Amino acid sequence: LMVVISGPSGAGKNSIISSLLEADANRVHSISLTTREPRPHEVNGVSYHFTTREHFQEMIRQGNVLEYDEYCGSFYGTPREPVFQHLNEGKDVLLDLTVSGALQIREKCPDAILVFIMPPSIQELVSRLSTRATETEEDVAHRVETAKQELRMAVEFDYCVENAMLKDAVNDITAIMRAEKRRVSRLCIDGRLDKTV
Repeated sequence: LMVVISGPSGAGKNSIISSLLEADANRVHSISLTTREPRPHEVNGVSYHFTTREHFQEMIRQGNVLEYDEYCGSFYGTPREPVFQHLNEGKDVLLDLTVSGALQIREKCPDAILVFIMPPSIQELVSRLSTRATETEEDVAHRVETAKQELRMAVEFDYCVENAMLKDAVNDITAIMRAEKRRVSRLCIDGRLDKTV
């Protein structure tokens, strides 16, 4: 399965993805491609795939980027090849994307499962963002306004999961993945019928 996890900043996407990965070795996280400079603690191929702007644009032209966006002068995107390599190996691929990126994936990969992570309330979102050491008051205000716009886009997703308690949110997404794997359209019913007749 290709599972896109999206939602506003501070909704808890990273925590959810980490928990989902820990729970099942058959799940992998898609590593994004970016043109920004690596930060001191980041490792190429682990944190991101770091590349030049020219190379990124060439990959877009060749159709080797599933989705992309520009933020603060740098490109961020999902490289196509590793995602499909993991899918062909039978792995579940988790993508942590912006709402815009998730909707781009929907266009190119209609079988992808889009899950919107909803904070329990705007007040809780503000609280989560405010506790981050990296956020100024201005940053928090900007992210909250962006979150309000993103919340309106939740109707474009397949599922909406509230992240009030991490364990519950992880269980909900696990149940979604289990159910999606049992959709008749995903199963090879004809082959199974041949074996039982």
